[in-house]
Amino acid sequence: MIAYLLLGITYGFAAGAQPGQLQAYLISRTVAHGWRSTLPAALAPVVSDAPIIALVLFVLTRIPLVLLHVLRAMGGVFLLYLAWTTAVAYRAAATPAPGSPRETLIQAALLNLLNPNPYLGWSLVMGPLCLEAWHRAPANAVALVAAFYGVMVIVSAGIVIVFASARAFGARLSQVCVAISAVALACFGLYQLWRGVTSILG
Repeated sequence: MIAYLLLGITYGFAAGAQPGQLQAYLISRTVAHGWRSTLPAALAPVVSDAPIIALVLFVLTRIPLVLLHVLRAMGGVFLLYLAWTTAVAYRAAATPAPGSPRETLIQAALLNLLNPNPYLGWSLVMGPLCLEAWHRAPANAVALVAAFYGVMVIVSAGIVIVFASARAFGARLSQVCVAISAVALACFGLYQLWRGVTSILG
């Protein structure tokens, strides 16, 4: 169970810290309206991902086992790509460009539901990993998902607090989080690629 907890924590941190649509929404909402009205939006993935998870797991449980191994390897490649793009953003000192949304949790959840990243993440990474954990012991899958969403919500809430307290300090801390996220994505990607390839080869 410890291994799955660590995997959930690692990928949860990477998903929460990586620049994206939800992070841009959190930053823009915090700057415009403050942290009190923005903080509930950190729960958006928990609210919106349930139908995504159900759809992806429904499909994954009906495909041959070898395809799950192929998906796991593809997930490793996908994570390495995300690590590369995150590293590029860090080197360019880039912060997600804030938008102009004015709603809170519901709009953030809708934004996340329409974002392709959760579908890709659950199809290529979390889905196969969750099924593997479940086959070993259901408690492993629960620990994986709980750690993933728990850490992602904490990181998202941290982004809100940081940008609300001090924008200059927040931008600097955000860059540190992006750098750590790139390393975490690369490590997790290599792990997924290794597990997928070794499973395919026998």
